[in-house]
Amino acid sequence: MVPPFPLPSTRPPVCRSIRETRQLFLTGRSTVVEHVENVLAAVGDVDPTIGAFVAVADDRARSEADAADQLIGALGEVAFRDRPLLGVPIAVKDLIQTRDLPTRRGSLLPNRRPAVDAPAVARLRAAGAILVGKTATSEYGWSASTVSRVAGPTRNPWAPERTAGGSSGGSAAAVAAGLSTAAVGTDGAGSIRIPAAFCGVVGFKPSFGRVPYVPPSAERLSHLGPLAREVADITALMAVLVGPDHRDPDSVAGAAAPTAAPAALRIGWLEFPGTTDEVRAVTGMVEPVLARLGHRVERIAVPFTDPYGALVDLLAAAEAAAATPEEDQLCDPGRLALVRYGRTLTGAALLRAEETRMALRARLHRVMERYDLLAMATVPITPFAADDVAPPATTDPDGLRWLAWSPATYPFNFTGQPALSLPAGVTPHGLPVGVQLVGRVGDDDLVLRAASRLEAELARPTPRPGGDFQGER
Repeated sequence: MVPPFPLPSTRPPVCRSIRETRQLFLTGRSTVVEHVENVLAAVGDVDPTIGAFVAVADDRARSEADAADQLIGALGEVAFRDRPLLGVPIAVKDLIQTRDLPTRRGSLLPNRRPAVDAPAVARLRAAGAILVGKTATSEYGWSASTVSRVAGPTRNPWAPERTAGGSSGGSAAAVAAGLSTAAVGTDGAGSIRIPAAFCGVVGFKPSFGRVPYVPPSAERLSHLGPLAREVADITALMAVLVGPDHRDPDSVAGAAAPTAAPAALRIGWLEFPGTTDEVRAVTGMVEPVLARLGHRVERIAVPFTDPYGALVDLLAAAEAAAATPEEDQLCDPGRLALVRYGRTLTGAALLRAEETRMALRARLHRVMERYDLLAMATVPITPFAADDVAPPATTDPDGLRWLAWSPATYPFNFTGQPALSLPAGVTPHGLPVGVQLVGRVGDDDLVLRAASRLEAELARPTPRPGGDFQGER
């Protein structure tokens, strides 16, 4: 499949894995300054086509790269002992506060939050990572596409006429196009996992509270987590990001990673309504791979009622609380429909939504007594048009069904469970498909280790200029 405007040639990717990047510096094949210059050049070359970035930290990135080179020159490999991400280019979603780059939150509305580093950004910097820029999001992350009034739509590196997904679409597109080694996003209803699936990268929503979310999300559905090209990098990033912060009362201590390899696991395989034949054909090849790894896979019916109505009520109430009628004219029209609906909600409606949340948590707790993991297609469809907020087939007269097409993602925001989207393969049209692994609350390390073993058995699809692709081992 050839998109109407092929990507500029950027292969092999400028950004490689964390391990490969470290070896570049230690073996002298590249300095950090040279590497960062190549990254910034690639952003200038490719990003006008895909729109992953809304701000680039050119001068600061160069300064930090020079400091990293001096440290490596003085200490060699010892420099990475306390700075495991030294010299690694990282991108951060524009919802996450930074002290030296604007945080517009995908909006024309003023950002009244302090211009300080969020805990995740501060921890990345302390680990030596180089923040190359802020990535695009929909306004306040309200939609699962990345379309805003701040910038044009974020386009999928595999097929630029299609969406990268959202609302962490800029982060996923930057990683998929090789413009950053990894990125950090937020996920309130699938906003990390949906774009990861659409862009053929790994996206991880940790257990709720594992990574501090500051300022805390009003609806208590939002998680902060990493996106990268491989599971090993997700694991390395989580080691840096986890841990409590006094500004987020829900943040918890991170558990130490077990050293044993995953044993044979009990896996419940789900198929959600609306799964297309294209997606089913790709994810259907994952089930026998899991069985070959020694896991016991059982196909089960979706074990809960769709909580979409409660999701809308919780999100709408939070959006309405953050908006004033005087600012309505600056709002994204799609988000404004949600805000206006939120203003109509009663306390009783919100209590019913909370009851749905509690009931779903209890139900999934019982299900996870029988299974170590749940597995399913991350998203039941392939990417739709880049300019659209939702698939055109979505019936939405009131503007409130913008995410109903992704029923496998938002339930696990209700429950706070760790959930990871892993590239499963590509369709005959060359579009990525993701498989989602979901664990018990707190079993983040089990999800990561199981995903790593599965990743090693699957061909990793890599986008090529013009929409071509190939599998890599």
